[in-house]
Amino acid sequence: MGLLPPLAADQWAGTDLRRLVDFARTIEDLGFDSLWANDSLVRARIEALTFLAAAAAVTERITLGTAALQPALRRPVQTAQVLASIDRLAHGRLIVAVGAGFPGLSEVEYAASEVPWPRRFARLDDTVALWRRLWAGGESVSFHGKVLHLDDIPGSTTPFTRTGPPVWLAADTPRARARAGALYDGWLPYPPTPEGFSSGLAEVRAAAEGARRPADLTPALFVTVLVTDAADGGRAVLDEFTTQTYGFPLEVVEQIQAFAAGPPDVVAAALRRYVDAGARHLVCRIGVLGPNAFLDQLKQLRQVKEALT
Repeated sequence: MGLLPPLAADQWAGTDLRRLVDFARTIEDLGFDSLWANDSLVRARIEALTFLAAAAAVTERITLGTAALQPALRRPVQTAQVLASIDRLAHGRLIVAVGAGFPGLSEVEYAASEVPWPRRFARLDDTVALWRRLWAGGESVSFHGKVLHLDDIPGSTTPFTRTGPPVWLAADTPRARARAGALYDGWLPYPPTPEGFSSGLAEVRAAAEGARRPADLTPALFVTVLVTDAADGGRAVLDEFTTQTYGFPLEVVEQIQAFAAGPPDVVAAALRRYVDAGARHLVCRIGVLGPNAFLDQLKQLRQVKEALT
């Protein structure tokens, strides 16, 4: 079970950002398994890879990951070097979950990054393939994919391990599930029901088998959690969270994303249903705004983790 700390910049106004580093240590000390950072240009936030580099320096055990990184917002060769550097700093503890953005929200991010929106999925797959080629080492690398065409790339920083950090696909459409199984090391969706997760995972595994790939692909779940005894089950707090985060109310977002809210035993039971459906790593975003509310939730979520183990 892993956690995403709040990285939105406006939530840290007037607060020492170095508390984020303290959060990384606290999450490890409380026994959680992983620490994640999300990525966007739509809303100002602490940059994901910068945060993970800082977290690598103050943690020793927990996995560090992106949930999810949008590679199109960065130059692919430089990003390969940054990710390999973080993986070295973390002694091989990095996981890179990637996505291609959301229609209606991410077009402006692509425009700001001078990257065309069309063919974004092919660009994403090419970028990951290029990273893997660069991570394998060599004095000079050439790469010719469907979108990316590069020759004579100088030798780059290699990661901590020979194979490099695992790369997961954070997407959940029929085509994405096929690509996850055929090309990626893990799958990170957020379906609103365990049944949807189970059926999607079957498609991913079928695609992996069809591509004759190893069967050890990691099935993960991105889920928003809230521990609360409120009579409404936390819906008012979650509605504020989704409205501030996406510009949409909870009743809209919960139709496409996974949520688990209520007392610790209720949250644990909801997560357990996804585990029973096949999820093997839970990436939990806490549905509150700001560092103080996040810290209050940490101790209660420890009870949830203990109930799951």
